[in-house]
Amino acid sequence: MAVLEVKNLTKKFGSFTAVNNISFELREGEILGLLGPNGAGKTTTIQTLLGVLTPTKGEVYYFGKNLTLNREEILEKVNFSSTYTQLPGLLTVRENLSFISYLYDIKNRKQRIDKIVEIFRLKELLKEQMKDLSSGQLTRVNLAKAFINYPKILLLDEPTASLDPETANYIRNFLINEREKFNISIIWTSHNMAEVEEVCDRVIFINEGKIIADNTPEKLAKTIEICHVELNIPDGLKRTIEICQNQKAIYKLAGRNIIVDLKEKEIPEFLRMLMDKGVDYDQISIDKPTLEDYFLQVAKKS
Repeated sequence: MAVLEVKNLTKKFGSFTAVNNISFELREGEILGLLGPNGAGKTTTIQTLLGVLTPTKGEVYYFGKNLTLNREEILEKVNFSSTYTQLPGLLTVRENLSFISYLYDIKNRKQRIDKIVEIFRLKELLKEQMKDLSSGQLTRVNLAKAFINYPKILLLDEPTASLDPETANYIRNFLINEREKFNISIIWTSHNMAEVEEVCDRVIFINEGKIIADNTPEKLAKTIEICHVELNIPDGLKRTIEICQNQKAIYKLAGRNIIVDLKEKEIPEFLRMLMDKGVDYDQISIDKPTLEDYFLQVAKKS
């Protein structure tokens, strides 16, 4: 069942079209990746879904209700977090969370804030002013803000940006568990393709304001034919480079290692040519295409 429906959404700024007639759905309990190069239209889409921007054309429905006509009711069940959001800098973390909580109809307000503080490890920061926090601390406070109203739909713009690896992993696991326990639906934007592959059920790619792909991370990666073949070559590196050049294969060198881009079906023939030339390699790894390869291809074309 779709909890969010976007129909023919267009947003123009003067003569510039930031979002161009896009339509998609977010299903109940789904984590949907919203990806694209810088300037593709992701942030404009998120801001329009929140009602911060008014669409030039098209409609947004949450839980079957039109956002324009039912904004207050809908946003009671929706929240967001963004690395680009700035909370009042002279207020403390506790003051910000308390103030934001009054935007929603929350029972047991103090208990809810205490629970959020515990989840996002904010106890030692409660008396700190926002302006004095690091980027990673700001990210955690923004995520805490996003959960304060028990949302059914979350819009997360770079939710693990600036976090150290341990904290980022903790946050990812928390979000996945929340989805599983409470059937929360999430739209997730990120430039960390490995993270998107790990957490997202489905991915929408936007480029130049248009949706160019809508599929699972695995299926999008499989549209890329090129594999990365890495070899450690104690003897015969020059001969290997000559083979690559003759085959017009793209390669990179790292000491005695060479990484060659080949179609999967070309790999056996390439290895046979190395053997015929007497090339000695003692290590080989073959990396099949990933979502990052797909992203790089899209970015290169744009």
